[in-house]
Amino acid sequence: MSDYNYSVEANNVNKTFIKNNNLEIKALVDFNINIPKGSIYGLLGPNGAGKSTFINILGGLVKKNSGNIKICGIDIDVNAKFSRKKIGIVPQELNIDPFFTPIELLELQAGLYGVRKKDRKSEEILSNVGLLDQRNAYARTLSGGMRRRLLIAKALVHNPEIIILDEPTAGVDVNLRNNLWNYIRSLNSKGTTVCLTTHYLEEAENLCDSITIINKGTVIKNDTKENLLNLIGKKSVSFILDKSYDIPKELNKFHAEMKANKLILNYDKKETQMKEIINILNINKINFLEINTYESDLEDIFLDLIKNNNE
Repeated sequence: MSDYNYSVEANNVNKTFIKNNNLEIKALVDFNINIPKGSIYGLLGPNGAGKSTFINILGGLVKKNSGNIKICGIDIDVNAKFSRKKIGIVPQELNIDPFFTPIELLELQAGLYGVRKKDRKSEEILSNVGLLDQRNAYARTLSGGMRRRLLIAKALVHNPEIIILDEPTAGVDVNLRNNLWNYIRSLNSKGTTVCLTTHYLEEAENLCDSITIINKGTVIKNDTKENLLNLIGKKSVSFILDKSYDIPKELNKFHAEMKANKLILNYDKKETQMKEIINILNINKINFLEINTYESDLEDIFLDLIKNNNE
């Protein structure tokens, strides 16, 4: 097998679902994505954007209509079985058999993947996801967060090169979310490529190296996180002043607003530096006691791109 640079390569993938009344629903339209080997990759989009359809195609649950997909350099149409051994998928739904214990579930899953008994690492995996103490408890007795971690454990039994996490922290509390983030980072640090779909833009901003934003089955933006965050350079700044002042005309271009003794300005960080604003205040003998800034984040970019795409 030749070396490869991408854990997943998808070229011009199309998928159309036919409903009962012969209505066509285009889930993916000329969909292209390259997930770099060893990265943490984010797949973002509103409900119905096509994220789960793409994941189901990778997992062999849905057949694409056209296009080519390679997983770790292996064409899924040429060698479906081998390509699926390279990937572990953690679904959104908590689909765990309630009458098995975690250790039984992992042993069963390893058997389904053809992992020999001497090569299985069930206890090690349970330890890594913080479930070793629950290894002999029935899955039905586990909390929602524990079940989520058990799903991740199940996806790791065959030591996949890429793991896909579909909404990994949906419905879990803040503490558990941070624990899962740390575990995702540790998996990645050991060489596993991680792709996650998420509605939590904070999650993508915290974890991902690169991000693809999709809407209506089409890629609308595909870039590194840094480049995306530089897309919108809006910055807001508020100055707490020692008293109320008349707004100097030089500040009009920053949509300046005075509220009691608070001056609020908006500017583009690609065009203006804070120093310029402070100089204007100093020249006009405006004394400030405090500065607070707010920078646009991934959520602003996401909403802006989706809005423009829907227009």
